[in-house]
Amino acid sequence: MAAFETIRHDVTICMFDLYGTVVDMQGGLTQAVTPYLKAKDWPGEPSRLVTWWRRTHFENSMIDGLLHRAHIPYREIGRISLSYTLERAGIAHTQEEVKRLVAEIERLQPFPDAVEALTRLKRKYRLVILSNGDPDMLEAIKPHLGIKFDRVISVAEAGCFKPHAAAYRKAAEIMAARPEEILFVASHAFDCVGAKAFGMRAAFIDRRKQPYGDWPYQPDLVVGDLRALADLLQ
Repeated sequence: MAAFETIRHDVTICMFDLYGTVVDMQGGLTQAVTPYLKAKDWPGEPSRLVTWWRRTHFENSMIDGLLHRAHIPYREIGRISLSYTLERAGIAHTQEEVKRLVAEIERLQPFPDAVEALTRLKRKYRLVILSNGDPDMLEAIKPHLGIKFDRVISVAEAGCFKPHAAAYRKAAEIMAARPEEILFVASHAFDCVGAKAFGMRAAFIDRRKQPYGDWPYQPDLVVGDLRALADLLQ
């Protein structure tokens, strides 16, 4: 309870992961790939292929962060990852087809609870997105979000993907805020771990009912969805 009261007293910014926290990435990409896979006569489950794609994307993002080379854009990581996933699944494809599917990320829709919950939170907090997405991808998705955020920040500003500390540091600098004034909100444990390790507060949105893990960087709040978060913080 003490930690909760501290959050309500100190936090002025709610900073959100976008893909999978505010917008439904798994559902949206599954819907996008289903007709494509049907046309390819692939007998597998589309949602499983999307899971393979997303896991490969995450792995490749982490590899990029360890290379100490120029930051590879999110869209290009997506192309590399989906192309690899389709090859693993034995699905013949062209790079133009892959690029069209990756572009569906720019049209993802918010979760059903998101807009109403964010509208309530906006009455008290500045709302910010910190996303691994490229700046142009984030600009393209804005009309689909259903609410205007105070700031939408790409990790391209920092030159590295989350959960690198530089991504959270750059976001805090852009917002001219101390880490403890920011509540980072994500449905991915790795993102909450990264934010907490940097010094932000963190709220874990446990949409998938999966363990957080025995990290030393535990979230300050755990809720089932954004509506429950708004109920606590408004």
